[in-house]
Amino acid sequence: VQLQASGRGLVQAGDSLRLSCQVSGRIFRTYVMGWFRQAPGEEREFVVALSWMGSSTRVADSVKGRFTISKDNAANTVYLQMNSLKPEDTAVYYCAARRLGWDYSKVALSFEYDSWGQGTLVTVSS
Repeated sequence: VQLQASGRGLVQAGDSLRLSCQVSGRIFRTYVMGWFRQAPGEEREFVVALSWMGSSTRVADSVKGRFTISKDNAANTVYLQMNSLKPEDTAVYYCAARRLGWDYSKVALSFEYDSWGQGTLVTVSS
């Protein structure tokens, strides 16, 4: 599959922002969609993941209660709703797809994903 992320922005602390990830190509029922982020000078880190069919989710502790992942199967789009943004949320955000299905122990690992979008920059000012 091919992934196209959008929704980059410069926001202030406390603001909300929604990122979108348009998925094209053949989507298997087993797909897991994830969002990762990478801050300057840091390693890529897991944010959230969602099973394409069903409702299994996993959320990183750093964003729990603030970020939500959702999907529109008909539109082949995955969303990342980010509320109460903090300066430490500043990063390039990537959407990713994992073909091999839901495994709670694996969906937080970037190397478990097969396809990646190009990344979209989110900057949160204090």
